[in-house]
Amino acid sequence: MTDDHDVLVVGGGPAGLSAALNLGRALMRVLVIDADRPRNAATLNSHGFLTRDGVPPHELRRLAREELAAYPNVEIRSRVRVGALARADAGFIAGIGRREPVETVSSRSVLLATGLRETLPEVPNLRGFYGMSVFSCAACDAWELRGRRMALIGESVDLADRARLIARWTQSLTVFTNGADVVTTTEEAELAASGVAVLRHPISELVGERGRLEAIRLADGASVAVEGGFVRPEWETDLSFLEGFAPSVDGHGHLVTDRSGRTDVAGLYAAGDAAAPGPQQLIVAAGAGARVAAVIVHDTIGVATSH
Repeated sequence: MTDDHDVLVVGGGPAGLSAALNLGRALMRVLVIDADRPRNAATLNSHGFLTRDGVPPHELRRLAREELAAYPNVEIRSRVRVGALARADAGFIAGIGRREPVETVSSRSVLLATGLRETLPEVPNLRGFYGMSVFSCAACDAWELRGRRMALIGESVDLADRARLIARWTQSLTVFTNGADVVTTTEEAELAASGVAVLRHPISELVGERGRLEAIRLADGASVAVEGGFVRPEWETDLSFLEGFAPSVDGHGHLVTDRSGRTDVAGLYAAGDAAAPGPQQLIVAAGAGARVAAVIVHDTIGVATSH
C-alpha cells in the first residue's frame, strides 16, 4: 500500500483534469484514476469551451493530459477503476486496478468527478445517429442545427420544458414521446400554441444515412421528415464503489455539495456531472473542478481566503 497522495481524483473528464491541474500547481500530490469511458464518447465535436470551440472531446482530454505531464506531482492512471473506496483514520483508502489483485492507495482527500452513466430511450438504431445529428445538450449543439426541422425524443416528465428550450433554435420542432405518457394535455396545448407538435406513438425507426437523420417513422405508419434533433437520456450516478459511507444525493441521484464542492462526508468532494444539478457543459465542469481544487487546498491548510 502506498500513502503518498494528498488528493485522489476519481474521474478524468474536464472536472477531474481541471482539478488535477490546479491541485498540482498548488504542490499537492495528486493521483487521477480514469476508467476512460466518457459519457460524450459518441460526440464528434464539443462546443462552448472558450479557445476550444469545435474540438473533439477526446482531443480536449489529450491536450489536458499533455499539459498535466509537466507536473511531476500529478499522476494519471488510465483504463483502471476504483473498485472500492473506504474511510481511514487519515483520510481514505482505495482499491484500484483492472482486475484482481488490486493495488491499494491512500489519500487525505478524495474528489469524485466520475460523471454519469447514460441510458437512451429504447428506440431502434438511435445509437447510429447519436453524437452526429442527434444530441442531448441544446446549449452544446443546437447552434449547428439552428433553423432546421428538429426532433426531440424522450420519455421523461421534463420533456415539455426541454421542448420550450430547443424551440429557441427552430420554428419546426416535433416532440416524440415514444409511447410514454410524459406530456400532459395542458403542456401539449401550450406547445401547440407555439407551433410545437407532440406525437405519442412508439418510434419504429430512425431514417437516414451515415449518421445524418432524415425522418422518424412511427409504429402507426406515419413518417415525419426532420434534419436532426435531440434526445433526453436518463442519467445515473455510480457510487457503488463507496464502502461503509454514503454521501447525500438529491432526488435524481446527484451528489449534494455546498457551493464549494464539499459533500457532507469530511474530506470528500464532488465536481462535474456527478454533482447536483447534474449534466453540464464541458467548460462549466472544468470550472467546477478548478473551484473545488482551490477549496481542497484551503481546507487542507485551514484557511478561508478567496484566492
